[in-house]
Amino acid sequence: MARRDIPRRPEGGRSSPQPPRQSAFRRWTGRVLIWGAGFALLGMIALGVAVAVTMRSLPGYQELKSSQTGQMIVVRASDGSEIVTLGPSYGKWIPYERIPQPMKDAMVSVEDRRFRSHWGVDPIGIVRSVMVRVESGSWRQGGSTITQQLARNIFLNNTKTFGRKAREWVLALALEQKFSKDQVLELYLNKVYFGGGAYGIDSAARKFFGHSGEDINLPEAAIIAGLVKAPSRYSPTADADAAVGRAGVVLTTMQENGYLTADEAAAVDLKKVKMVEDRASQNSARYFTDWALPQLDLFLPENDQPIEVWTTLDPVMQRAATSAIAGFAPKGAQGAMVSLDRDGAVLAMVGGTDYVTSNYNRAVNAVRQPGSAWKLFVYLSALEGGYTPDDRVVDEPVTIDGWTPRNDGARYAGEIDLRTAFAYSKNTVAAQLGNEVGFGTVANMARRFGITTPINTLPSMVLGSSDVRVIDMVRAFAAVQAKGMSVTPYGIRKVTTTDGEVLYRYRGEAQQQLVPPYVAAAMTDLMQTAVNIGTGRAAQIGRPVAGKTGTTSSNKDGWFLGFSSGITTGVWMGRDDAKAVPGLQGGTAPARAFAAYMKVATAKRPVEKFDTELKLPQWQLEPDNEAMLGSPDDYFYVDEQGNLVDPSRRTRPAENPEVFDPDAPPQGVPPEVQQAAPDDFLNRATGRPAPKPTAPPVRIPAPTP
Repeated sequence: MARRDIPRRPEGGRSSPQPPRQSAFRRWTGRVLIWGAGFALLGMIALGVAVAVTMRSLPGYQELKSSQTGQMIVVRASDGSEIVTLGPSYGKWIPYERIPQPMKDAMVSVEDRRFRSHWGVDPIGIVRSVMVRVESGSWRQGGSTITQQLARNIFLNNTKTFGRKAREWVLALALEQKFSKDQVLELYLNKVYFGGGAYGIDSAARKFFGHSGEDINLPEAAIIAGLVKAPSRYSPTADADAAVGRAGVVLTTMQENGYLTADEAAAVDLKKVKMVEDRASQNSARYFTDWALPQLDLFLPENDQPIEVWTTLDPVMQRAATSAIAGFAPKGAQGAMVSLDRDGAVLAMVGGTDYVTSNYNRAVNAVRQPGSAWKLFVYLSALEGGYTPDDRVVDEPVTIDGWTPRNDGARYAGEIDLRTAFAYSKNTVAAQLGNEVGFGTVANMARRFGITTPINTLPSMVLGSSDVRVIDMVRAFAAVQAKGMSVTPYGIRKVTTTDGEVLYRYRGEAQQQLVPPYVAAAMTDLMQTAVNIGTGRAAQIGRPVAGKTGTTSSNKDGWFLGFSSGITTGVWMGRDDAKAVPGLQGGTAPARAFAAYMKVATAKRPVEKFDTELKLPQWQLEPDNEAMLGSPDDYFYVDEQGNLVDPSRRTRPAENPEVFDPDAPPQGVPPEVQQAAPDDFLNRATGRPAPKPTAPPVRIPAPTP
């Protein structure tokens, strides 16, 4: 038997087993952990150094007490007069020992329940904020502690960037290292902003309740603590119900955190709290400032110095608008008005009958159905499609996709011209026009003219079933007055420092031609007739006026929108709960309010006659079937391979004699060349409906001259 030679170790012993090799994953995991721990350690060291350096550079406690923050804003009207001053109002400094305990408990409970246990930054709050961000898709909870808010109020601004947040964390940690918890809370309660220009609990108590901050009781403390989240929304002088509702949330939070028993919380009657009415500063111009001033964050995001804001508001027109809405709005109903100059400057804005009772701005925030005022977009679409005011239409019962519109009073006039149909707001004609041009075309026209709310394309949309905002409708009517050019509302002309240095100046936006001038002229013709002899007769003011009424079903909304002498104004009236208002129609109270205001607004302006002459383009002068398809210059053609052919070419390229020439006579077209797209597709693309042989004719074209 053959013997194998087995190599032996020099020592003569057996070889020891090899140690197991680690997997690549475990090796990389270990390295990541090691490097991560290293970076974390470096980060902690850097954070510690930053906090230490910041702590040494912080002002002393007495210096922080004497320093006051807050930006003063003087808002001026178009004539330079002062509308309102918004800015810091500081009360007496109240030491920690004299701050009422309910005020301390309420603020800590609602703003920072772990105030006594964290080091200035609350990791639990940050994690909760991130979780809410992941679940909701937006930052709904900031996770800021009282110390962070104090750091932001004293040293930073409200810009939402990660860089600012990081500085806020460092400052908060430094404040907690330098000052005690009681000192931090004292600084916070004497410096935080409570709305209405009030900084600190003493100023807030005097403004809202008429007494010192040292006399704040439990229900008042709950109201004041609830203001920090949204001072303007929960201000007792602007919306007492909202303030009381928010205070109820504060009391519940205090109970959950052990500051109140259930019996103590239930014994608080917030409705018995006596609040000071501040009607001198809460006037109707505040609707305008509430809309205009938030735009400063876009114009001057980093500014915190005292400024003067020069606005477009006309004081005389604002007073007239306020009187018109308050005087003509039906009992129990609200009203809103927006008035624009020809360049889009807001001359007057009223968001309700009384700002003190309700600061909700119905002129820019409320969405309501416009009723027949929406027919502006129906008729604009028809006019752009080839109709003229003199074209004949038939006012008769009609059914479209199972929907049967009816005229007011169920009266039908038979064959009339387009001008008369608009003047008397014939619903059946609007329905037929919308069906002919296409409901999508009407929706696109509305969007083109500045409607920002969702638009449906059901047949009933031609009668105004889509909700709109007052300011958007006024913008659309202003574009008609501007001969079809776009108009963008604006309220701030310039912003300066108190020394007169200009920080911002309105430059205006580039205008766009929304519809041809002849379409705007024809639309003006229709609207002028509506005021002269139609549903808008109550809006007459002794000079040319063009406008349109709007009334929704069951008299829930009444509208009048129109223009004269370069001023476009829209009026809406109705109830906030959308209940019916007996007798409310666009041609009654809204039209009368429009007339009362416009008599004042146009008093110093020259009388302007409307340009309603139809200067039609050459392609539309011949009343043929192609008039509804638009200008031939807008057509496009494709060859057999689908390549675009320029319709401006009048000759066929010599190097390619097979290219289709759209201008060649029919007999010159090669027989194999087919139509580029079927008729159904072309009808949809142009907004022209498929022919319906059984439907009665809607439009009777004028005879060929």
